Amino acid sequence: MRRMAWVAAWVLGMAIAANAAPIQLQRGVGVHEWLNWSPVEDDGSYSWPPYRSEEEWRAGHRPLTDWPGGEVFARIRSMGFDFVRLSVDPGPLLASEGAKRQQALDILAAAVERVTSAGLKVVFDLHGVTQVPAYSMEMIYDGADSEGAASYREMVVAVATMLARVGTDKVAFEPYNEPAYYPCDSSGSDDWQRIMADTVRDIRAVSSELTIVATGACGGSIAGLVNLTPGFDDPNLYYSFHMYEPHSFTHQRPDGTGAFASGLPWPADSSTPEKVAETLKAQMDAAGLSPVEQTMNMVAAREAFARYFEHNWGSSQLEASFRQAVDWAEAHGIPSRRLFMGEFGVILMSADGRMGAFDADRLRYLKAVRQQAERFAIPWSVWEFSNPYGMTVIRPEGPAVPDQEMLRALGLP
Repeated sequence: MRRMAWVAAWVLGMAIAANAAPIQLQRGVGVHEWLNWSPVEDDGSYSWPPYRSEEEWRAGHRPLTDWPGGEVFARIRSMGFDFVRLSVDPGPLLASEGAKRQQALDILAAAVERVTSAGLKVVFDLHGVTQVPAYSMEMIYDGADSEGAASYREMVVAVATMLARVGTDKVAFEPYNEPAYYPCDSSGSDDWQRIMADTVRDIRAVSSELTIVATGACGGSIAGLVNLTPGFDDPNLYYSFHMYEPHSFTHQRPDGTGAFASGLPWPADSSTPEKVAETLKAQMDAAGLSPVEQTMNMVAAREAFARYFEHNWGSSQLEASFRQAVDWAEAHGIPSRRLFMGEFGVILMSADGRMGAFDADRLRYLKAVRQQAERFAIPWSVWEFSNPYGMTVIRPEGPAVPDQEMLRALGLP
């Protein structure tokens, strides 16, 4: 009888596993400025209690009076998004234990419930930053067996326990953002493979129902994803990659303070290097750069222009990039709907023309990337809701209202 009961339980468990699926995600937006970069004191320690209030977040880069009335997350939902990828600084959690850590976890649980109460799901993204070096992502880069990696995984278990209580029907857990284990091929060590597999195992010891977002190394790129062996797979996992290809277009920004790097077109064959150089010269003239400064800047810019146009970036290269991810998934028996494009975006050209892409080119790129993801049923999250750096769903300055052209490029009403 005991053996029959064990077999029945095993069969039931297999049936539950077979029917398991990650929470459904379709169109999301990153919220990065609220719970990331938790405030620090003059001595470099975290302010306590940690994390910004919602009001402090909204007042960070513009007056509160610029924000329209009503609930910010209800407005995000009304734009057509069904989830938020919520970036969270893991530093305060790593720097605390016992009752103090529990206080931080309670703050984060309330924040997640604040978002889900607006009808949005949450991808809870532990997004390591560098402001307190002892608790930056450097702590996991000494290998899978390092003390830092063990401490980080122990913190992940505490977060998974909290999220499982909040509700596995509305939250997914992404324990790492853009891990920097390199190189992106088989010549590297197996440390990242082991860290990711061990982390999935740790979370599964807490909850079989919590959706996990796993990621490859190499900055969370497609190259990192396809170098991952998903031996830890279960039906309740997403696999993340970030799409900023080509980086020379999405992140047009100069190295020096007085330099210019902007105006590359999308797709590349919609313009020429000569036209881009001509536009850049006009912008430098308007900014009052001296002939010497212009010449120095143009020397560096022309080399970057030549490389970009030589590769002739456009739809076919984008499709090839997505195909790498989809082919990897198919080779491992993973449906493409369990891939997750956790970030994509383009820096909008600044008012002085020093950095970024023209709006029309930015919108064409966003639309092309979004359409490729949707072609393969891959859920996506655009970077991001609000920031002053040129990648934002709401207007970067003035009233905090949606950029309607950007919403249209994203296929939102």
